[in-house]
Amino acid sequence: MSKGLLIVMSGPSGVGKGTVIKEVMKDESLKLAFSISMTTREKREGEQEGVNYFYVTREQFEQAVRDGKMLEYAEFVGNYYGTPLEYVEKLRNEGKNVLLEIEVQGCMQVQEKEPDALTIFIVPPSMEELENRIRGRKTEAEEIIQQRLAKAEKEMEMLNKYKYVVCNDDVELAAEIVSVIIRRHMEKNNKK
Repeated sequence: MSKGLLIVMSGPSGVGKGTVIKEVMKDESLKLAFSISMTTREKREGEQEGVNYFYVTREQFEQAVRDGKMLEYAEFVGNYYGTPLEYVEKLRNEGKNVLLEIEVQGCMQVQEKEPDALTIFIVPPSMEELENRIRGRKTEAEEIIQQRLAKAEKEMEMLNKYKYVVCNDDVELAAEIVSVIIRRHMEKNNKK
């Protein structure tokens, strides 16, 4: 059994990464395992520990960073988000293709440690559509919305750092494209 792929999916907040991922995860032949991130932010309504995130204190997170136990991490809007290294390696060693949904900053850290990581950036059809999606969630104050939009502009400048860019104008089509990309890399990985 070969070690699973490390797949990184990024894109601006509100682009629909989660929706695309849910669709891609339905394909059992891709042997995907969704990496659960660690965060210091508060749980949102309906979220569950160990399903959406591993929720920890700021002190616990900073200790994990000092101990070299994070594959990547970033701070945004006063909270840390990151990927526990041991968790990812365990899944990959079981032959699973581990999918990370992380920020651009985190992806750059992953690429330093894992240059063979499969990186995919999800883009919106337009910045106007992205703003509509963020506002449509009705979960955040105007100040946070403005921060997310400013951050999205900066993230879009990082497209060339990713192996693939996929537009999420149609969720099913975007998921199909992502699935094809993963399948091709699985074939290459199995030939090694």
